[in-house]
Amino acid sequence: MTLKEFFSFRTNRFFWLNILAMPVVLILLVFATLRWLDSYTHHGEAVVVPDVKHKPLSEAQKILSAQGLQSVVADSTYVKTLPPGCVLEYNPSMNQKVKLGRTIYLTVNTTNVPLVDLPDVADNSSLREAEARLLAAGFKLMPNDTVPGDKDWVYGVKFEGRVLGLKEKVPQGAFLTIVVGDGLVSTEVFRDTLATDSVSESQEVKESGAADESWF
Repeated sequence: MTLKEFFSFRTNRFFWLNILAMPVVLILLVFATLRWLDSYTHHGEAVVVPDVKHKPLSEAQKILSAQGLQSVVADSTYVKTLPPGCVLEYNPSMNQKVKLGRTIYLTVNTTNVPLVDLPDVADNSSLREAEARLLAAGFKLMPNDTVPGDKDWVYGVKFEGRVLGLKEKVPQGAFLTIVVGDGLVSTEVFRDTLATDSVSESQEVKESGAADESWF
């Protein structure tokens, strides 16, 4: 190949057309890629998160879907004063601008009342101490039941008429009844006990005497 033939491409118009076409194709590729990214990421398409707080889960999901948003239940907790299954919180929250198709994470009110351990108050605390511990644990208190015993000494705790065991699990916020001593000396019980003992002793004496007479 001669030197003249090597540099002959300078007179070839197709070579220069390819050289000019390369930057044009590169620019078109960059532009198409940016447009695809905008479409894929919904760039510039913003929606406002609607208010779905305290709404039933199914209704909240429909509202979010109508706005072009997705929703996922991420957590649950228990609030006694609100209906089961309603939305308590969500993130992103109301009135925030988010991209179309954004996922909203919901926290809903559980449908099952959680069970908690009963504080250990039976036979080791006074009435005042037991009331403080039970109220602090979130329970509600009914009027006390009294039994013969030391005054204001707690002998047990009832739920729905049943005496609860040690550290038994009870629905959170349940109504409980404290069984407390009345502090009164039961003279009737004492007299009945003496009378019973006297009758028993008399029967034993009679039986003993009858046995002695039969021996003779």
